[in-house]
Order: sequence, then C-alpha cells, then structure tokens
Amino acid sequence: MNNFSTKGKNKQATYENGGISVTNLRDIMTTDVDCCTAEDNIYEAAVKMKNGDVGVIPVLENNHLIGVITDRDIVIRCVAEKKPNSTRITDVISTNLVTGTPDMSVEEAEELMATEQIRRLPIIENEKLVGVVALGDLAVHQQTNSMAGNALSSISEDRDQIQH
Repeated sequence: MNNFSTKGKNKQATYENGGISVTNLRDIMTTDVDCCTAEDNIYEAAVKMKNGDVGVIPVLENNHLIGVITDRDIVIRCVAEKKPNSTRITDVISTNLVTGTPDMSVEEAEELMATEQIRRLPIIENEKLVGVVALGDLAVHQQTNSMAGNALSSISEDRDQIQH
C-alpha cells in the first residue's frame, strides 16, 4: 500500500480582485491524503476510508493518479454485486476523473464540482496528486460558505431529479 502525504502548512496564495480577496485551492485543499495503488483490494481501501474518516481514496500507479475509489463505488460495484473483499481495486475504481489544480480559484472549483456533480476534487500539479478538495472544505471557507451550499444544493437537486 502507498501512503501519500505532503505534510506541512499550506502556503497562503490570495490576491485582490476588485477589492475582494480570492483564495485558490492551494489554501484550502487537504494535502495529507492517504492513497491506494492498483495492486490493492477493496478491503484495504475500505479500511483506509474508515481509519481516515473519508469517503474517497485516490488510486495511484507509478505516482500518477489513475482513478479514485469512493464509498459509493464499494457499495454499488462490490457489496451489491456480492464481490469478495479481495477484489482488486482496479475492478471498481472510477477512472473518468475530473481534477483541479492548486492555482484554481475556489469559485472555479465550486462551479466545476456543481457542473460535474462531484463532492470531491483531486488536485493535480506537474502530473502528480498534491491534494483533494471536498465540498466540506469549500463550505468551511468563510468567503465561500454560501457558494458551497449552492453547489451542494445543485448536486442534490440534480440527483433528486434523476431518481424520480
């Protein structure tokens, strides 16, 4: 198993835009991200989710992001299909990835996440995973609290419409 970590304090990177301070994702992304490799199985991913109290684990191969596995992937693609815990992680990962960059503005990330209906955004720099931003990260950010709520509301509304 591979543990990915870029421990240390995030650098502040704000700029003034018409008198309003705009923050980029580098300021709010989680950088201490636990990862799996293509050789891992779903049991190992589930344990990492439990231990880290997270709903997504990035999957790396040769230090490059090849997919993510979510708690939903495990339930829908494994448990509901009665697959064993030893199932290779690559059999169930999501590979159609939407990613961001550390220099992306919080507003751009919110819009992307709402449009793509995702709750977590892997952050890539120089073709390497450097962090993850979740809707929760956006919600706690003081300047973006209402925008994150709108993004979550949009995702929930779109899902409700799909289910009915």
